[in-house]
Amino acid sequence: MTHGEKRKFIRLDSIHLLDYIIVDTAGVHGRYSMGRTLDVSLNGLKLETVEPLEPIDNLEITVGVEEDLVDLLARITHTEPAGNRYVSGLEFIKMSSEGRRVFRRYTEAYRQQQEAKENKAS
Repeated sequence: MTHGEKRKFIRLDSIHLLDYIIVDTAGVHGRYSMGRTLDVSLNGLKLETVEPLEPIDNLEITVGVEEDLVDLLARITHTEPAGNRYVSGLEFIKMSSEGRRVFRRYTEAYRQQQEAKENKAS
């Protein structure tokens, strides 16, 4: 991790489309929309959306990782404008053991791919 890095887990540069439903503090389901991941780790992801997300809300998410779909619940940690879109940091609250297995497999495969690229460039 670089100096000043606040994350506990290394995030992987990755783009996947996902859909989400906003869940407010009372547990009421709100707006349904789509976004795309900008990076992913075992404990969270960075999400790009066309509308801002409120840090008081949670998201029920379905994301495609490789050939699998993973359903999870995430907490919005922050949202910032990025041009004509918004980028939000999400921390996973609830994910099935199968979903965790899929993310673990994906992050390990990605890590190995990055190491291979670095070795090839050397």
